[in-house]
Amino acid sequence: MPELPPSRGPIGDALLAVLRGDAEPSSLDPAVVEDADPFGEDLQLALYCAYELHYRGFDGTSDDLEWDPSVLALRRAMERVFLDALRAAVPPSDGSDLDEVIAGLLVEPVSAHGVSHHLRREGEEWQVREYVVHRSLYHLKEADPQAWVIPRLDGEVKAALVTVEHDEYGAGNPVRMHARLFAEMMRSLGLDDRYGAYLDAVPAPVLAEVNLMSLCGLHRSLRGALVGQFATVELTSSPGSDRLVRAMRRLGLPDAAVEFYSEHVEADAVHEQLVRRGVVAPMVAAEPELAADVVFGIRASTLLADRTDAVLLESWAAGHGALRVPLPGMPHAPAA
Repeated sequence: MPELPPSRGPIGDALLAVLRGDAEPSSLDPAVVEDADPFGEDLQLALYCAYELHYRGFDGTSDDLEWDPSVLALRRAMERVFLDALRAAVPPSDGSDLDEVIAGLLVEPVSAHGVSHHLRREGEEWQVREYVVHRSLYHLKEADPQAWVIPRLDGEVKAALVTVEHDEYGAGNPVRMHARLFAEMMRSLGLDDRYGAYLDAVPAPVLAEVNLMSLCGLHRSLRGALVGQFATVELTSSPGSDRLVRAMRRLGLPDAAVEFYSEHVEADAVHEQLVRRGVVAPMVAAEPELAADVVFGIRASTLLADRTDAVLLESWAAGHGALRVPLPGMPHAPAA
């Protein structure tokens, strides 16, 4: 179990006191969320911690808090603020543009310059290591948030999504589980591969990406958005993974570091077809009203990924990392 992180504001102060056992759940007041920045450090960390109760929990935190009504009321208040901000930040859709939006995922702009482009062309080893730290919050539980949607689907849609998830979990071979391959990559790069080890270090934009997955996975009403998020990852990750393989080989990093992204180059190229034709198309055919939610999931996940890329690239351009807690040997921003 991971350790509880330090708070980043009043929402975290209240929730983490309860999770540590220093305060009663009844002390939680959802009103503390009213003026919070929906994408800010305080709300995103507190929301992540509330969701983590549904995954592995925290060392020293009672399992009974997972379904405590007061904790859930605070979580619900945070979700509303976060979800409202996402809906306001992305173009609205009635679902009629779904095919166009998906087609857009399949074509990379010639001028694209995201994190994987930077790392392939000119990235330094410390930047690769930092990127892996940021990604560890999701990849050490890869496919788990999406697994929540399985019982909310039916028929061929469920069968196709489970087929993709089966691959993510190593197709029955625990050694090939993607989360385990990621942990092996971390060890080969001299990083701490313990689940949640870097929760205190990663900034809000990284937490928000994972929180979107948990939010959509834990709410049946957002199952379409979760499929949209899932489709975004599976349709776009193969080229990015290829660039990361090239970056690591250029830098002479160990084979164990390259293996995780090498696996995704091939696997996600296959998953792209399966998700598009086996999950999204039949789901929308059976429930046309979900098309708008699928578009929202695609646009929201793209927005949050772009925000993370911007934070990393801006920090690296300034000559330092974006982690809140710098790692040994990595340059960090001067103290304010």
